[in-house]
Amino acid sequence: MYQPVGIRSLAVSFPSIIRTNDYYRENYPHLIAEAEKKTLSRVFSTADPTSLNEFDLEMAPYLSDPFRGTVERRVFAPGETSLTISYSAAKDALDAANLSPKEIDLMLVATIFPEQIVPGNAAFLAGELGLQGAAWNIDSTCSNAIVALQTASAFVRTGDYRNVLVVICTNYSKFTDENDTLAFLSGDGAGAFVVSSVKPNQGVLGTKIINTASTCGTFFNELTTDDQGNPRMYIRAAKGTGKVLSDTSVKLVRECCSGALEAAGVSLDEIDFFAFNTPTAWYANVCARALGIDPQRAINLNDRYANIGPMLPLANLYHGAEFGRIRENDLVLVYTIGSVSNAGASVMRWGDVALGPAPAPPVSLNRQEHRIPTLL
Repeated sequence: MYQPVGIRSLAVSFPSIIRTNDYYRENYPHLIAEAEKKTLSRVFSTADPTSLNEFDLEMAPYLSDPFRGTVERRVFAPGETSLTISYSAAKDALDAANLSPKEIDLMLVATIFPEQIVPGNAAFLAGELGLQGAAWNIDSTCSNAIVALQTASAFVRTGDYRNVLVVICTNYSKFTDENDTLAFLSGDGAGAFVVSSVKPNQGVLGTKIINTASTCGTFFNELTTDDQGNPRMYIRAAKGTGKVLSDTSVKLVRECCSGALEAAGVSLDEIDFFAFNTPTAWYANVCARALGIDPQRAINLNDRYANIGPMLPLANLYHGAEFGRIRENDLVLVYTIGSVSNAGASVMRWGDVALGPAPAPPVSLNRQEHRIPTLL
């Protein structure tokens, strides 16, 4: 018998600074003036105006906006780090699951990027939480959550571990050059979930993960030093990145989602809720168009969080459940795409998932940057 395993609890944590587009208008007016010559526009622009590609069609309404549809992002305040928000999310996930750190047999941690660059945050976080068991760093860029979910589920099914804590963190603002328009898209955040045995017929039903070797040579990391001589790494986009993303996006979402549906033994029409990656304002619509579904069956939080990389599926699932759009026993399809790593989809029957505290609400956009009280 296929042992039911899935998400038992889910929590999210975000930094206390909300940065609006006015921050860039007031502090980097030269970037706005020359936006169409900079990285963001070079990555997200239509090379062929006559293209009927689904990606280009959905992107087109945003091309007149120098921010490409981004509205606000959560970014770190002084004293906040990838470790502090990871700890907050992990602690909230444990509390929601009513588990102590001693009851966690394994923790899987994926951080893009830890402040020390290497090693990852696993051992540091284990020490902060007081975990007794194993703590591993994993990496599959923006597909970290799906890869970690599949890995954790497999371990619980085999009986090697009973309770696995997964912690995902995105730390883009500290690794994105503010003089590069790519920073317009970038936000920070952390999420955590506990994977355990669940009720019969609930949990993860099927997963399909494929590599994204077709995107090699798009995004890369440049290691440099700051004014004090400390190592500093910046995320860069290579020439031709936009065309690669446009040409590969639809194929990847179709292959992964159809594979996950087949593995789960369900049809597309049976899915109650879709949690797609939303790194851009239009990506959820690209996925919906590729699959031929109503975009209203999905959620798009890009205007609230911008691109938070591997944290996107966790934020979408969390708020989907918080808003009542996901209920117990609903069928949920999650899709993620990671450049130079993997794309993946997972179908699960949502269980009685305990949620951590809600993050602070967004503030009025008439301020360039605002610090919000920490509610987590």
